[in-house]
Amino acid sequence: MRDGHRLEPASDGLGKGTVYAAWERFVRGEDDVRGVRPEVAISWHRCREQYRVDPYLNEAPVAVMEVDHAPEHDVVFVELGFRAALIAHEVGNAGGIVTVTDATGRILGEWGDQATRAIAAECNLAPWYCWAESAVGTNGMGTALEAHAPVLVRGAEHWCQALHDWTCAGVAVRDVVTKEPIAVLNISCWRSPLPVAVGGWLMNAATKTHCALRTRARDAGAALVAAYNHARARSSAPLTAVDTAGKVVIADDTTSVLLGVPASTPAVDPTVRWNPGLPQLIGAARYASKQAARNPDWVGSTQIFTHLADEPTSISIRPVFLCGHLVGHLVSFGTSEGEQLPQAERPAQPRVQPRRVVATRDNRMVLLRLSEVSFAESEGNDVWLATDQGSLRAASPGLDKLDSELAGAGFLRVHRRYVVNLSRIREVERRAKGELFLIMDDQMNKVVPVSRRNAPAVRRALDI
Repeated sequence: MRDGHRLEPASDGLGKGTVYAAWERFVRGEDDVRGVRPEVAISWHRCREQYRVDPYLNEAPVAVMEVDHAPEHDVVFVELGFRAALIAHEVGNAGGIVTVTDATGRILGEWGDQATRAIAAECNLAPWYCWAESAVGTNGMGTALEAHAPVLVRGAEHWCQALHDWTCAGVAVRDVVTKEPIAVLNISCWRSPLPVAVGGWLMNAATKTHCALRTRARDAGAALVAAYNHARARSSAPLTAVDTAGKVVIADDTTSVLLGVPASTPAVDPTVRWNPGLPQLIGAARYASKQAARNPDWVGSTQIFTHLADEPTSISIRPVFLCGHLVGHLVSFGTSEGEQLPQAERPAQPRVQPRRVVATRDNRMVLLRLSEVSFAESEGNDVWLATDQGSLRAASPGLDKLDSELAGAGFLRVHRRYVVNLSRIREVERRAKGELFLIMDDQMNKVVPVSRRNAPAVRRALDI
């Protein structure tokens, strides 16, 4: 097990009273989280600021949502149920229970000690109840759905006070292509520690389940390449094949330049596919996936900006199936066939503007005022914030997510790698070929490039 994926307990010197005192302060609205592990503090922040969960809620709500999931996810549920049944006897002997949830946090099954199950029923820790973070706050199941590593939540680390007698650990199984959660395997104990072997049980179950998903994803990649080759033989239109997450599996010479990826190089394995960094293409692929799941004959078209064009380019999207399973899409450039994709709709409810940006430093969470952040820069899978306290790693997993959270709060996406605080721009530099660069007022007076397709939005925002 890699160090980053261990179930780390709280430091021995930080007792229950320290965590509970921090919980009381945070519930009152203070930001002092001394003595609380960063992953727990970040979860509390989501519960208080984003989900607005009542910390004095004493039972989980009924799961009323109709779950819309792909048929292959049923295989994951069955596999995790099998794994849960294998460890149920040992967990039960330790006075614990095992649960499996779907991607919404709805408990699908429960095994283990009968006496503990009876106590769990008092707070609706039972099948058909929802344990997402948005429903009951920080807990092993809901927080595992938000995290990309195993989760341990002990005592007062739970957001809801009614759960402070519980200790739980969970791990999410995620789609190897989209990285979206599919299910969670969780182990809980009441007023007693978890079994020592809990970390091994969870990781073994998740690893074996992921192996089957990776094999299926490689088969899907091979099917996409075959469909791409067949389509190229029949049409001269620039063509690329993308998976259901919008990542490029193969591109011809023309589209490789537009997307900034290698040409004619198949990426069958999901771990080596290319992210073109084009949110419009990714959004179109995800919309197409939803439509194709309802109608296999669906074909759509839209316009997107590419890396080298100042004007949008028309694309047509055609789904590709393998044995009735959607594996991705063929995207033709310069064509417009089928249903026009709708423009992004504004949410019906007004967006709750964030009061803070959450970052991490070593093993601590840092809550930053928006005015303290000059800009955010993506570096691989990490996002770094240039702040008045120096460079800090953002808690949000990905620049797209951070951009969405800060939209309308004075921040603007100016480049596929940068989101800037408009109020922290000191100078705007126009170079010989018309390129725009922003000089920020951070400690280093960082120069941030503006991509050509984002330049009009920057000019409008700055009124220049």
